[in-house]
Amino acid sequence: MTIEPAALEGAFEGAFEGLITPTALADRLADADWAIVDCRFSLADPSLGEQQYAAGHIPGAVYAHLDRDLSSPAQELGGRHPLPPLDRLAATLGHWGIGPQTWVAIYDNSRFGFAARLWWLLRYLGHDRAVLLDGGWSAWVAAGLPTTTEIPQPAPQVFEPQVRSQLFVTIEQVQRLQGSGQGTLIDSREPARYRGEEEPIDPVAGRIPGAVNYPWQAVCDDAGQARSPEALRDHFQAIDPDHPPVVYCGSGVTACVNLWALARAGRADGRLYGGSWSDWCARPELPVVTQSSLESMAATANPAS
Repeated sequence: MTIEPAALEGAFEGAFEGLITPTALADRLADADWAIVDCRFSLADPSLGEQQYAAGHIPGAVYAHLDRDLSSPAQELGGRHPLPPLDRLAATLGHWGIGPQTWVAIYDNSRFGFAARLWWLLRYLGHDRAVLLDGGWSAWVAAGLPTTTEIPQPAPQVFEPQVRSQLFVTIEQVQRLQGSGQGTLIDSREPARYRGEEEPIDPVAGRIPGAVNYPWQAVCDDAGQARSPEALRDHFQAIDPDHPPVVYCGSGVTACVNLWALARAGRADGRLYGGSWSDWCARPELPVVTQSSLESMAATANPAS
Protein backbone atom coordinates (compact mmCIF):
# COMPACT_ATOMS: atom_id res chain seq x y z
CA MET A 1 0.00 0.00 0.00
CA THR A 2 1.50 3.29 -1.13
CA ILE A 3 -0.54 6.33 -0.16
CA GLU A 4 -0.45 8.88 -2.95
CA PRO A 5 -0.02 12.54 -1.98
CA ALA A 6 -3.37 13.43 -3.53
CA ALA A 7 -5.10 11.03 -1.16
CA LEU A 8 -3.58 12.80 1.83
CA GLU A 9 -4.37 16.34 0.80
CA GLY A 10 -6.10 18.10 3.65
CA ALA A 11 -6.01 14.98 5.85
CA PHE A 12 -3.31 16.30 8.13
CA GLU A 13 -1.31 19.50 7.88
CA GLY A 14 2.04 17.94 8.86
CA ALA A 15 1.75 14.86 6.67
CA PHE A 16 4.29 15.84 4.08
CA GLU A 17 6.89 16.96 6.61
CA GLY A 18 6.86 13.80 8.73
CA LEU A 19 6.37 15.81 11.92
CA ILE A 20 3.67 16.76 14.42
CA THR A 21 3.80 19.32 17.21
CA PRO A 22 2.75 18.47 20.77
CA THR A 23 -0.32 20.71 20.59
CA ALA A 24 -1.42 19.22 17.26
CA LEU A 25 -1.08 15.71 18.69
CA ALA A 26 -2.97 16.72 21.83
CA ASP A 27 -5.88 17.73 19.59
CA ARG A 28 -5.99 14.17 18.23
CA LEU A 29 -5.86 12.16 21.46
CA ALA A 30 -9.51 11.16 21.14
CA ASP A 31 -9.29 10.44 17.40
CA ALA A 32 -9.85 6.75 16.64
CA ASP A 33 -7.83 7.12 13.44
CA TRP A 34 -4.66 7.86 15.40
CA ALA A 35 -2.27 5.59 17.28
CA ILE A 36 0.60 6.78 19.47
CA VAL A 37 3.79 4.80 20.12
CA ASP A 38 6.36 5.53 22.82
CA CYS A 39 9.87 4.45 21.72
CA ARG A 40 11.97 5.70 24.63
CA PHE A 41 15.04 3.50 25.05
CA SER A 42 18.62 3.44 26.28
CA LEU A 43 21.35 1.30 24.74
CA ALA A 44 23.19 1.42 28.07
CA ASP A 45 20.11 0.22 30.00
CA PRO A 46 17.58 -1.60 27.78
CA SER A 47 14.99 -1.61 30.56
CA LEU A 48 15.05 2.17 31.14
CA GLY A 49 12.62 3.22 28.41
CA GLU A 50 9.95 0.78 29.57
CA GLN A 51 10.40 1.98 33.14
CA GLN A 52 9.96 5.58 31.97
CA TYR A 53 6.83 4.58 30.07
CA ALA A 54 5.38 2.92 33.18
CA ALA A 55 6.08 6.08 35.19
CA GLY A 56 4.21 8.27 32.71
CA HIS A 57 3.42 8.51 29.00
CA ILE A 58 1.15 10.27 26.53
CA PRO A 59 -2.45 9.08 26.95
CA GLY A 60 -3.23 6.23 24.58
CA ALA A 61 0.42 5.50 23.79
CA VAL A 62 1.64 1.93 23.57
CA TYR A 63 5.26 1.05 24.22
CA ALA A 64 7.68 -0.24 21.56
CA HIS A 65 10.87 -1.85 22.86
CA LEU A 66 13.81 -1.53 20.47
CA ASP A 67 15.22 -5.00 21.14
CA ARG A 68 11.98 -6.89 21.64
CA ASP A 69 9.63 -5.25 19.12
CA LEU A 70 11.70 -3.37 16.54
CA SER A 71 14.64 -5.78 16.12
CA SER A 72 15.60 -9.44 16.02
CA PRO A 73 18.21 -10.90 18.37
CA ALA A 74 21.76 -10.21 17.22
CA GLN A 75 23.65 -13.04 15.50
CA GLU A 76 27.33 -13.39 14.64
CA LEU A 77 26.75 -11.49 11.41
CA GLY A 78 24.01 -9.09 10.41
CA GLY A 79 24.57 -6.36 12.98
CA ARG A 80 23.44 -5.62 16.52
CA HIS A 81 19.84 -4.78 15.60
CA PRO A 82 18.67 -6.90 12.66
CA LEU A 83 15.18 -6.21 11.33
CA PRO A 84 12.42 -8.06 13.18
CA PRO A 85 10.58 -10.86 11.38
CA LEU A 86 8.09 -8.96 9.25
CA ASP A 87 5.14 -11.22 10.04
CA ARG A 88 5.77 -10.76 13.76
CA LEU A 89 6.12 -6.99 13.33
CA ALA A 90 2.87 -6.81 11.32
CA ALA A 91 1.06 -8.73 14.07
CA THR A 92 2.49 -6.37 16.69
CA LEU A 93 1.41 -3.30 14.73
CA GLY A 94 -2.10 -4.70 14.43
CA HIS A 95 -2.14 -5.43 18.16
CA TRP A 96 -1.21 -1.79 18.75
CA GLY A 97 -4.30 -0.73 16.79
CA ILE A 98 -2.51 0.23 13.59
CA GLY A 99 -4.45 -0.52 10.44
CA PRO A 100 -4.14 0.68 6.83
CA GLN A 101 -5.78 4.06 7.48
CA THR A 102 -4.27 4.72 10.91
CA TRP A 103 -2.06 7.73 11.51
CA VAL A 104 0.86 6.84 13.78
CA ALA A 105 2.53 9.45 15.99
CA ILE A 106 5.87 8.26 17.37
CA TYR A 107 8.03 9.76 20.08
CA ASP A 108 11.10 9.19 22.22
CA ASN A 109 13.35 11.38 24.34
CA SER A 110 16.48 10.96 22.23
CA ARG A 111 16.16 13.45 19.37
CA PHE A 112 14.32 10.87 17.22
CA GLY A 113 17.12 8.33 17.76
CA PHE A 114 14.71 5.44 18.41
CA ALA A 115 11.38 6.81 17.19
CA ALA A 116 12.74 7.09 13.64
CA ARG A 117 13.42 3.33 13.61
CA LEU A 118 9.67 2.65 13.87
CA TRP A 119 8.95 5.42 11.34
CA TRP A 120 11.29 3.68 8.88
CA LEU A 121 9.90 0.20 9.58
CA LEU A 122 6.37 1.46 8.87
CA ARG A 123 7.52 3.05 5.64
CA TYR A 124 9.40 -0.14 4.69
CA LEU A 125 6.13 -2.04 5.17
CA GLY A 126 4.26 0.40 2.93
CA HIS A 127 2.64 2.54 5.61
CA ASP A 128 3.19 6.27 5.02
CA ARG A 129 0.86 7.67 7.66
CA ALA A 130 3.51 8.11 10.32
CA VAL A 131 4.94 11.26 11.93
CA LEU A 132 7.48 11.99 14.65
CA LEU A 133 6.63 14.15 17.65
CA ASP A 134 8.70 17.34 17.41
CA GLY A 135 10.80 17.66 20.56
CA GLY A 136 9.67 14.27 21.81
CA TRP A 137 8.57 13.50 25.35
CA SER A 138 10.39 16.53 26.79
CA ALA A 139 8.47 18.93 24.56
CA TRP A 140 5.17 17.26 25.50
CA VAL A 141 5.89 17.66 29.22
CA ALA A 142 7.21 21.21 28.80
CA ALA A 143 3.95 22.15 27.08
CA GLY A 144 2.01 21.06 30.17
CA LEU A 145 0.06 18.44 28.24
CA PRO A 146 -1.58 15.45 29.94
CA THR A 147 0.28 12.29 30.90
CA THR A 148 -0.92 9.00 32.34
CA THR A 149 0.26 5.69 33.74
CA GLU A 150 -2.77 3.86 32.33
CA ILE A 151 -1.89 1.09 29.87
CA PRO A 152 -4.18 1.36 26.82
CA GLN A 153 -6.05 -1.50 25.20
CA PRO A 154 -6.30 -0.49 21.53
CA ALA A 155 -8.88 -2.10 19.30
CA PRO A 156 -6.92 -4.66 17.24
CA GLN A 157 -6.47 -4.00 13.54
CA VAL A 158 -5.25 -6.06 10.61
CA PHE A 159 -1.94 -4.72 9.34
CA GLU A 160 -1.07 -6.12 5.93
CA PRO A 161 2.53 -5.27 4.96
CA GLN A 162 3.38 -4.25 1.43
CA VAL A 163 7.16 -4.44 1.62
CA ARG A 164 9.21 -1.86 -0.25
CA SER A 165 12.29 -4.02 -0.66
CA GLN A 166 14.15 -1.26 -2.49
CA LEU A 167 14.48 0.69 0.77
CA PHE A 168 16.80 -1.92 2.33
CA VAL A 169 20.25 -2.89 1.09
CA THR A 170 22.51 -5.80 1.94
CA ILE A 171 26.24 -5.78 2.53
CA GLU A 172 26.72 -7.09 -1.02
CA GLN A 173 24.79 -4.13 -2.40
CA VAL A 174 26.96 -1.74 -0.37
CA GLN A 175 30.05 -3.33 -1.92
CA ARG A 176 28.56 -2.94 -5.40
CA LEU A 177 27.84 0.71 -4.63
CA GLN A 178 31.49 1.20 -3.70
CA GLY A 179 32.59 -0.37 -6.96
CA SER A 180 30.19 1.64 -9.11
CA GLY A 181 31.24 5.06 -7.88
CA GLN A 182 27.60 6.14 -8.11
CA GLY A 183 25.47 7.32 -5.22
CA THR A 184 26.39 8.48 -1.73
CA LEU A 185 27.19 6.24 1.22
CA ILE A 186 26.30 8.09 4.42
CA ASP A 187 27.75 7.29 7.83
CA SER A 188 25.34 8.65 10.46
CA ARG A 189 27.55 8.22 13.54
CA GLU A 190 29.26 10.90 15.60
CA PRO A 191 32.36 12.42 13.92
CA ALA A 192 34.83 10.79 16.33
CA ARG A 193 33.44 7.34 15.55
CA TYR A 194 33.39 8.13 11.81
CA ARG A 195 37.06 9.17 11.97
CA GLY A 196 37.93 6.03 13.92
CA GLU A 197 39.24 7.96 16.91
CA GLU A 198 36.95 6.08 19.30
CA GLU A 199 34.48 3.22 19.21
CA PRO A 200 32.44 2.79 22.41
CA ILE A 201 30.15 0.01 21.18
CA ASP A 202 31.58 -2.11 18.38
CA PRO A 203 34.88 -4.05 18.52
CA VAL A 204 36.54 -2.23 15.60
CA ALA A 205 36.92 1.52 15.08
CA GLY A 206 36.70 3.15 11.66
CA ARG A 207 34.31 3.51 8.76
CA ILE A 208 33.37 1.94 5.46
CA PRO A 209 35.66 3.23 2.69
CA GLY A 210 34.03 5.97 0.65
CA ALA A 211 31.47 6.96 3.27
CA VAL A 212 30.78 10.60 4.06
CA ASN A 213 29.71 11.78 7.51
CA TYR A 214 26.27 13.23 8.27
CA PRO A 215 25.83 12.79 12.05
CA TRP A 216 22.21 11.94 12.81
CA GLN A 217 22.01 14.50 15.63
CA ALA A 218 22.50 17.34 13.15
CA VAL A 219 18.93 17.14 11.81
CA CYS A 220 17.52 18.81 14.92
CA ASP A 221 18.62 21.21 17.64
CA ASP A 222 19.78 20.36 21.16
CA ALA A 223 16.16 20.30 22.35
CA GLY A 224 15.17 17.77 19.71
CA GLN A 225 13.28 20.28 17.55
CA ALA A 226 13.55 19.31 13.89
CA ARG A 227 15.19 21.56 11.35
CA SER A 228 12.93 22.87 8.60
CA PRO A 229 12.67 21.09 5.24
CA GLU A 230 14.52 24.02 3.66
CA ALA A 231 17.37 23.79 6.16
CA LEU A 232 17.59 20.04 5.62
CA ARG A 233 17.73 20.48 1.85
CA ASP A 234 20.73 22.76 2.38
CA HIS A 235 22.20 20.26 4.84
CA PHE A 236 22.04 17.41 2.31
CA GLN A 237 22.73 19.42 -0.85
CA ALA A 238 26.06 17.68 -1.60
CA ILE A 239 24.44 14.23 -1.87
CA ASP A 240 24.37 12.73 -5.37
CA PRO A 241 20.99 13.84 -6.79
CA ASP A 242 20.85 11.11 -9.42
CA HIS A 243 21.22 7.98 -7.29
CA PRO A 244 19.54 6.91 -4.03
CA PRO A 245 21.79 7.46 -1.01
CA VAL A 246 22.59 4.50 1.24
CA VAL A 247 22.64 5.27 4.96
CA TYR A 248 24.22 3.38 7.84
CA CYS A 249 25.12 3.93 11.50
CA GLY A 250 26.30 1.54 14.20
CA SER A 251 23.46 -0.97 13.95
CA GLY A 252 20.78 0.40 11.64
CA VAL A 253 18.82 2.38 14.26
CA THR A 254 19.95 6.02 14.29
CA ALA A 255 20.57 5.85 10.53
CA CYS A 256 16.77 6.01 10.32
CA VAL A 257 16.92 9.57 11.69
CA ASN A 258 18.87 10.60 8.60
CA LEU A 259 16.49 8.64 6.37
CA TRP A 260 13.57 10.49 7.95
CA ALA A 261 15.37 13.82 7.52
CA LEU A 262 16.19 13.02 3.90
CA ALA A 263 12.51 12.31 3.25
CA ARG A 264 11.58 15.55 5.01
CA ALA A 265 14.02 17.31 2.67
CA GLY A 266 12.39 15.71 -0.38
CA ARG A 267 14.73 12.72 -0.79
CA ALA A 268 12.41 9.80 -0.07
CA ASP A 269 14.67 7.46 -2.06
CA GLY A 270 17.17 6.92 0.79
CA ARG A 271 17.99 3.28 1.60
CA LEU A 272 19.09 1.61 4.82
CA TYR A 273 22.09 -0.69 5.16
CA GLY A 274 20.49 -2.60 7.99
CA GLY A 275 23.53 -4.33 9.41
CA SER A 276 25.49 -1.08 9.36
CA TRP A 277 28.95 -0.77 10.92
CA SER A 278 28.36 -3.59 13.42
CA ASP A 279 27.86 -5.97 10.48
CA TRP A 280 30.67 -4.59 8.33
CA CYS A 281 33.34 -4.61 11.06
CA ALA A 282 32.45 -8.20 12.04
CA ARG A 283 33.92 -9.36 8.72
CA PRO A 284 37.73 -9.14 8.94
CA GLU A 285 38.12 -9.58 5.17
CA LEU A 286 36.43 -6.21 4.51
CA PRO A 287 38.44 -2.96 4.38
CA VAL A 288 38.21 -0.41 7.20
CA VAL A 289 39.30 3.22 7.00
CA THR A 290 40.29 5.59 9.81
CA GLN A 291 41.37 9.19 9.56
CA SER A 292 44.84 8.33 10.85
CA SER A 293 45.26 5.55 8.27
CA LEU A 294 44.32 7.94 5.47
CA GLU A 295 46.79 10.51 6.75
CA SER A 296 49.53 7.87 6.96
CA MET A 297 48.86 6.78 3.39
CA ALA A 298 48.92 10.40 2.24
CA ALA A 299 52.22 11.00 4.00
CA THR A 300 53.72 7.86 2.44
CA ALA A 301 52.54 8.85 -1.02
CA ASN A 302 53.80 12.44 -0.65
CA PRO A 303 56.95 12.36 1.52
CA ALA A 304 58.38 15.70 2.52
CA SER A 305 61.16 16.73 0.17
